[in-house]
Amino acid sequence: MRTYDGNGEGMGMEICAGNGSKIDVEAVKAVVKEAGKLFRDREAAGHTKTKGVADYVTEVDFAVQQFIYGKLQELYPEVQFMGEEKSNEEIDRAGLVWVLDPVDGTTNLIHDYRNSAVSLAFMDGGRIVMGIVYNPYADEMFWAAQGQGCYLNGRRVRVSSAEKMGESLISIGTSPYYKAMAEENFPVFQAIFMDCQDIRRTGSAALDLANAACGRIEGYFERGLKLWDFAAGMLLVREAGGLVLDYRGADAGTGNVSDIVAGNGRIPRILVEEYLGRV
Repeated sequence: MRTYDGNGEGMGMEICAGNGSKIDVEAVKAVVKEAGKLFRDREAAGHTKTKGVADYVTEVDFAVQQFIYGKLQELYPEVQFMGEEKSNEEIDRAGLVWVLDPVDGTTNLIHDYRNSAVSLAFMDGGRIVMGIVYNPYADEMFWAAQGQGCYLNGRRVRVSSAEKMGESLISIGTSPYYKAMAEENFPVFQAIFMDCQDIRRTGSAALDLANAACGRIEGYFERGLKLWDFAAGMLLVREAGGLVLDYRGADAGTGNVSDIVAGNGRIPRILVEEYLGRV
C-alpha cells in the first residue's frame, strides 16, 4: 500500500491487490457517500418485503446495492461483488471480492430510526484489507486499510482504554433473525447489564463495530452475524487497536455466519471468559 497524508484523508492512497489491481480508496469512499443519499427516500423505505423472521428488505436496499455495484464495476471490473441482496453462489473467495451490506439496519430505516449504515469491505484472498462504514444521517465516514489505522472523517481514532466492566458501555445484539436464541441470550444480557455501566441496542452491527473502533463503547457482541454485517467493521476495530473474537475467544474469521465479540484491547476477552463462553 502507498502511504497517505497525516490527516487520514487518503490523498493518493491505493491498495495494491494480489493480482496487480490498485484500489483508489478516495474513489471508493466517494461512491459510498453518494449512495448514502438514497437513504433519504422515505417512500422507497416504506416499500418492504419480508425475507424471514424479522428480516426485511426495502427498495432503498436494492437501490443502494445497485448503485454501488454499478460504480464499482465501472472502476474495477476484475473484482467480484458479494452483496446481501443477491445469491453470491458464484463468488470465489480466493480472489478479489467486494462485500456489501447496502443498508445495515434495515428495520431502523423502515421506522426512520436514523441508525443505519452502508458497510463495504474489500477482500483479497479471504483477508479483509479495506473497510468502510458510512452513516449518512450523521455524515460519519469510518474507514480503515490493513496496517494503516482507522479513521473517522479524516481523524485517526482508537479504541477506549477501559479495562473493567464497571467502566464500560456495552452494546448488545439480539440476533432478531433467530428469536429461538432469546432464552439463552437474555440471561446473558442481564448478567452483563448488572456488571457494566450500561448496555445499548442500536440495531446495526456495522455501526456498533464503528463505535467500538472510535472508543464510544467498550464492547459489542452478537450471534449469527452474516459476513456483510461485520466484514468492514471488523477491520475498523482491529486497525483501531481492538479485538474481534468469536464466542470461544479465537480471532474471528470471515465465514458466512459468525458469532462476534468485539471491542477494545481488554473487554472482549472479559465478555468471552466471564459471560459468553458458556453460551
